[in-house]
Amino acid sequence: MHPMLNIAIRAARNAGKVIVKGYENLESVEVEEKSLNDYVSSVDKEAELAIIGTLRKSYPDHSIIAEESGIDNGADTDHQWIIDPLDGTSNFIHGIPHFAVSIALKIKGRTEVGVVFDPIRNELFSAVRGQSAQINGYRTRTSTVPKLAGTLLATGFPFKQKYNLETYLNIFQDFFKDVADMRRGGSAALDLAYVAAGRMDGFWEFGLKPWDIAAGELLLKESGAMMTDFNGGNDYFKSGDVVAANPKLLKEMLTVIRKHNA
Repeated sequence: MHPMLNIAIRAARNAGKVIVKGYENLESVEVEEKSLNDYVSSVDKEAELAIIGTLRKSYPDHSIIAEESGIDNGADTDHQWIIDPLDGTSNFIHGIPHFAVSIALKIKGRTEVGVVFDPIRNELFSAVRGQSAQINGYRTRTSTVPKLAGTLLATGFPFKQKYNLETYLNIFQDFFKDVADMRRGGSAALDLAYVAAGRMDGFWEFGLKPWDIAAGELLLKESGAMMTDFNGGNDYFKSGDVVAANPKLLKEMLTVIRKHNA
């Protein structure tokens, strides 16, 4: 196993223990609103500390970008860890068992390691650049469906960007005319992992953050899928607007999105 993947998995599992313990005692979890409709719990913070502590033991000089604690530029800026300790906080605090830990490692600006861990189902999605992606040790392959007809798409509502609601609903309506059905699970990290594993055929969402998508980006690439922004480019870490699917289906999805997203 790639040594840095091994450490990422250890960090994700350590965070998972914190999350499961908190989930079993939700009445004791403290919750605050970071910004409008954006919540953080005491478990998010504790899980993030568990991840950072694990990473620092092996790589004390690496840089870290974490959702709750921000940017910590270490002496080694070529190695940068991108962490979301609990993607799906709203699900977590409401007792809905669908959330994940997301950890990615960029080396000189390129994502080399990605891990998404669902601690409730004990499902570990992992990837190393050029070495395929796996779920619990079994290789993942994305869906090969070429057209929207009959597909199952995942999405996320623009709850932090409600000014995009009209555009979002127009896109949703066009998709819904053709697809078999749509899902809104509440964890972008898991949505991307599910597309990589072939459970969902495609995914799209407005306004995501780098820690939501960094690990999923590599899972997708190593499973035969692609991620782009709404223009079909690679600006998704900056814009936060994400589309993901196999190349043929992605083209179909972008055609719909571009009709409504100027």
